[in-house]
Amino acid sequence: MLRSLYDEMMPLTADMAAIAKGIAGLGALFYVALKVWQALSRAEPIDVFPLLRPFAIGLCIMFFPTMVLGTINAVMSPVVKGTHSMLEGQVLDLNKLQQQKDQLEREAMLRNPETAYLVSDEEFDKKLDELGWSPSDLATMTGMYLDRQAYKMEKAIKEWFRDLLEILFQAAALVIDTIRTFFLIVLSILGPIAFAISVWDGFQSTLTQWLTRYISVYLWLPISDMFSSILAKIQSLILERDIEMLADPTYIPDTSNTVYIIFMLIGIVGYFTIPTVAGWVIQAGGAGNFMRNVNSTAAKTGNLAGAGTGAAVGNIGGRLLNKN
Repeated sequence: MLRSLYDEMMPLTADMAAIAKGIAGLGALFYVALKVWQALSRAEPIDVFPLLRPFAIGLCIMFFPTMVLGTINAVMSPVVKGTHSMLEGQVLDLNKLQQQKDQLEREAMLRNPETAYLVSDEEFDKKLDELGWSPSDLATMTGMYLDRQAYKMEKAIKEWFRDLLEILFQAAALVIDTIRTFFLIVLSILGPIAFAISVWDGFQSTLTQWLTRYISVYLWLPISDMFSSILAKIQSLILERDIEMLADPTYIPDTSNTVYIIFMLIGIVGYFTIPTVAGWVIQAGGAGNFMRNVNSTAAKTGNLAGAGTGAAVGNIGGRLLNKN
């Protein structure tokens, strides 16, 4: 549903592209005029290559859905599919192991005469038939009914709490995916405006920031699937250990599922750290600042070299005058 929502909202980028063309055209006019005027005022040859930047951005705005969004989505889509297939494989293994563990726990409780009547109706009826109608037998019978009801209630509460955590776990994943889709739609619709603003001198970083944020938000879903697959793998390892222990006939199973609950809580909290992790994966490069620092350093070096050369020439001239 969220993917279809994204596809249905994409035609709205055409409306923004029409507005962005005017903004980019005006920005290109001022940008080219400023660069040409600076070259003429300094009596320098006009460098044509930087002047092609507004025209390249203009082409991206004209064909924004296919040239920009289509290219990014085509490159990033295999990442989403790969992580999702990884998650499906781990979840299938986890479900099989969970069913195997539940069956082994039931068999282990059936082996124990003190707990067999709690999980088996046949064992419960058999134990009732062995009792008579004496006061002690009636007290034992009442205790059996109370123990059985307490076991069922405890199991129902644990199952309810486990289902609640699973719902919260799935809700956290759905919240991340919904917010991701919302951000992608907003960035896609307003993308032509961001490209148009980047044409203006002084706003060039808008383009790189838009690309950084779009790719970062796009990676939320793959990172979410990877996080879920890691949790599923951890739970699979825990279930495999429990299955090995249940293979021992003398082992008494623990049905509290404490470790499972702890990892579900970790997963719920961990889902909301996905935007931070995505920010670690993709960040805007500082090439512009690097080149600015290089140019500044070169200018300072040139000034120092010029000053040193001037001082040396002055000293040589002074010496020649003194000799004359």
